[in-house]
Amino acid sequence: MFMIRKIINIDEEKCTGCGFCIPNCPEGAIQLIDGKARMVSDLFCDGLGACIGHCPEGAIAIEEREAEPYSERQVMENIIRGGENVIKAHLQHLEEHGEYGYLSQAKTFLKERGVPEPQVSGETQCETVQAGVARTAVEQHTGGVGGCPGARAQSFAPAWESERTAPEEDFSELTHWPIQLHLTPAMAPHFEGRDILLSADCVAFTLGNFHRRFLQGKMLAIACPKLDSDQDIYRDKITALIDHAKINTLTVVTMEVPCCRGLLMLVQEASSNASRKIPLKYIVVSVKGEVLHEEWL
Repeated sequence: MFMIRKIINIDEEKCTGCGFCIPNCPEGAIQLIDGKARMVSDLFCDGLGACIGHCPEGAIAIEEREAEPYSERQVMENIIRGGENVIKAHLQHLEEHGEYGYLSQAKTFLKERGVPEPQVSGETQCETVQAGVARTAVEQHTGGVGGCPGARAQSFAPAWESERTAPEEDFSELTHWPIQLHLTPAMAPHFEGRDILLSADCVAFTLGNFHRRFLQGKMLAIACPKLDSDQDIYRDKITALIDHAKINTLTVVTMEVPCCRGLLMLVQEASSNASRKIPLKYIVVSVKGEVLHEEWL
């Protein structure tokens, strides 16, 4: 089955290795290796193209086309062409993001092809950038703002599973990062077969028990249907979550204000475009933190 995806292409002939694109990839999916910008993790590329506007040579382009669901073996076919350092960066990226299933597949692929497995040094993405690029040049070009490493996709246990003495209502039910829908990779394994809560940005600020009431056992994504741009990306990601991540249910929580209903409309459109049909739940919250409406659609 194919899906519409936005894919980053790097023209190595045009790339001069300046590194200006690196800090603007919030997922660390682009790294500077052997003097060239390389895509080391297609899995975590969010397709937003934040890197494009920071390439002075026009070496980075975004292509929207039909693509098969993510396959680690197909990715490795391209990765090994880049040589040992690209392989190392890819394995390290998978390990840092806790994608041990894909990491195992990648190592098995190398073994099958007779390609030596490089040792992963543990060097961080930020250190990789600083080693290959003069940091001051990057900061001058980007204003010192970069995506390393706070927006990288990761999974973790909810806070209540750790030993804490805080009251129950203080426990966080969050199990992954990032949560903003633009930054969330639709193919991240932590979404597979799960129940999803898609919340308007303001909802959690009106509900003191947001985590306990709505987030328990669910994977969270947040969005604003009024202020966020490129909402076609939202629709396509939701469709991908339904068809390719094969999520179980989708709950949409919005505020009572009229503009907030646009989030439900995006979900309904995405659901109608999907080949799978899943249960959809809609919840409306008042500005005073009261649940006004709750129904399965």
